[in-house]
Amino acid sequence: MSSRPASATPSGTASTPSARPAMIWTALLLVYVLWGSTYLGIRIAVESLPPLTSAAARFAAAGLVLAVVLRIRRGRGALRVDRWQLGSAAGVGVLLLAGGNGLVVLAESGSAGVAVPSGIAALLVATVPLLVVLLRTLSGDRPPLWTFAGVTLGFVGLILLVLPTGGSGAVPLIGALTVVAGAVSWSIGSFLSGRLRMPTDPFVATVYEMFAGAAALAVIAVGRGELRGFSPAEVTGRSWAALAYLMVAGSLVAFTAYVWLLHHAPISLVATYAYVNPAVAVALGALLVAEPVTAQVLLGGAVIVAGVALVVSTERPRRAVEEEAPEPARR
Repeated sequence: MSSRPASATPSGTASTPSARPAMIWTALLLVYVLWGSTYLGIRIAVESLPPLTSAAARFAAAGLVLAVVLRIRRGRGALRVDRWQLGSAAGVGVLLLAGGNGLVVLAESGSAGVAVPSGIAALLVATVPLLVVLLRTLSGDRPPLWTFAGVTLGFVGLILLVLPTGGSGAVPLIGALTVVAGAVSWSIGSFLSGRLRMPTDPFVATVYEMFAGAAALAVIAVGRGELRGFSPAEVTGRSWAALAYLMVAGSLVAFTAYVWLLHHAPISLVATYAYVNPAVAVALGALLVAEPVTAQVLLGGAVIVAGVALVVSTERPRRAVEEEAPEPARR
């Protein structure tokens, strides 16, 4: 899971016809590949880095870089927000990054048989659009029947994915439940971000979300004793490289490409990242670190992705008509 951006699927935006198709597809490929690869990056980073400490460092560094860029490009008042906006952004950041991303990082850490493979984590996180639909329903919204069909299909896939089989490729149940808890936290943050008084600029909101998430992760990491006996000299170059990749590729480059897409491409096209990212994550995990791809993973993952695709395809046209000037989503 990445920083960012906050909602599971974008809530709608006006497209800009002057954008070149080549630029749109380049940005879309960046979001597909970079966000899909962050799950593998997390797994490699936590091989020798404390999990929550590494996540805190990632978001603190990315937030600082983004804040400096905004300050240089827009001047002294670039990051100015009122107290309500600051509090809202901080609360959403804790839910998204400390709760959502932090629990995924924890689930991917640990020994073989305990840690959740990166591809499986991505498939479980793909349920976020389904959880957001449930939250909308509880708040009084009435999604169409096909949306509920997609939600049902997606959760059937989730059950198939984590169903105990007793084989060597079985998904660790505790780790899977940890990822699902992270997906719930991310979904709540996504849901609230469209209903709270947030900073109007998504880049400014992301700066405060990253700082708040990093601070919460750091406090929890210290409470867990992650820094007790930790020595940076014992961290492998492979883990340092993965952390740097997460900071730059996942939290800065892909997010910038995503926000640009929200303003230059049809929302139905941008929303496809929700079901392409898991496929990229599974493929990279299998090719680069030999993560097992069993028939159960393929079946459960395919059903989840089909459910998410159905939700995205039925929700986008309806909400694009209903919302004249929606706030862009931030992953």
